[in-house]
Amino acid sequence: MTNTRLPLSGIRVAEFTHMVMGPSCGLILADLGAEVIHIEGVEGDATRTLRGSGAGYWPTYNRNKKSLAVNLKDPRGLSAVSALIATCDVVTENFRPGTMDKLGLGYEHAKALKPDILYCSMKGFLPGPYEHRVALDEVVQMMGGLAYMTGPVGKPLRAGASVNDVMGGMFAAIAILAALRERDQTGQGQYLQSGLFENNVFLVGQHMAQFAVTGKPASPMPNRISAWAVYDVFDVANEERVFVAAVSDAQWKVFCDVFGFPDLLADASLATNNQRVGAREKFMPVLRERMLTLAKDEVMSRCEKAGLPYAPIAKPHELFDDPHLRESDGLAPVTLDDGTKTEVPKLPIVMDDRRFGTRLDLPSIGAHSREVLAAAGVNADVVEQMLRDGVIR
Repeated sequence: MTNTRLPLSGIRVAEFTHMVMGPSCGLILADLGAEVIHIEGVEGDATRTLRGSGAGYWPTYNRNKKSLAVNLKDPRGLSAVSALIATCDVVTENFRPGTMDKLGLGYEHAKALKPDILYCSMKGFLPGPYEHRVALDEVVQMMGGLAYMTGPVGKPLRAGASVNDVMGGMFAAIAILAALRERDQTGQGQYLQSGLFENNVFLVGQHMAQFAVTGKPASPMPNRISAWAVYDVFDVANEERVFVAAVSDAQWKVFCDVFGFPDLLADASLATNNQRVGAREKFMPVLRERMLTLAKDEVMSRCEKAGLPYAPIAKPHELFDDPHLRESDGLAPVTLDDGTKTEVPKLPIVMDDRRFGTRLDLPSIGAHSREVLAAAGVNADVVEQMLRDGVIR
């Protein structure tokens, strides 16, 4: 991809972000070719040093970006960043409400510097009664119904990935792309917003609509009545597990044929999907007992040959060796701070046979400070003095 013009080539983005929501938006823009400049303190973005469940944030969401490390509380640093904003198409930020205004870098300031700027704020909530609350992915999952739907009854459970943070960043990127198109037509910039809570509500919208259609509240996923009769994780031989589904009457016939269940296929009370859904207590114990005798690889092989939906129960670290990801060029190389070479997922899209990988490795703190400020027209002597004084790094 290094010598190919990318869709967002020529778009410059000043990114004031941390954690996941903001950086995931910038990652999408950067992978698609935008020049994304990650602005962090001279001590470095705190996300760089997170451990535990946050240890993967920095390497996953910050490839293809440049780093400008600057002290924004120093007037010289603020002036240099203002000069940069004046050359940008987009500003993104996901700090607490009011933070950017306090720094003197809010939308009105950016608009004064560049009247057609697109300024995107990613927050916990869109404007309304909750807008000043502090939100996290877990907070909005709890209050937005997702944790209730994920866990068993009485045990709300956070989803096993930062789904709202990532999707909130995705919706911000969608808004930016739409606004770039609109600016092409009108010449006007605008203020854009994306909200974690509203993203979560969008995710559970199908369950809200289910209530409107049926008059019954949706049950948590572990207790739901599935729309399909066979849509389950089965215990198989050697204490392993496989997900298998048969989501149509035609697939039910195939399922019974390939696994050798002619008695179930011949049972008139199981002829249609809706009949089978109503009879799960009758036939599922039989299925589970029979599947226990089969090896995991045998189950998957039969499903593969028959075209039935199936899946092994994989752990995230096992995906490094997934043959499809390896052969389809689905992983992007990056280098960790300690020099370790690893890979992270690419954007899950293809454009005219193009996958979007790593052009710029993960930046060290301030790796592009000189370059970025020079491109913004900041005097070279001023830059060198700021470096000596620790205003930038």
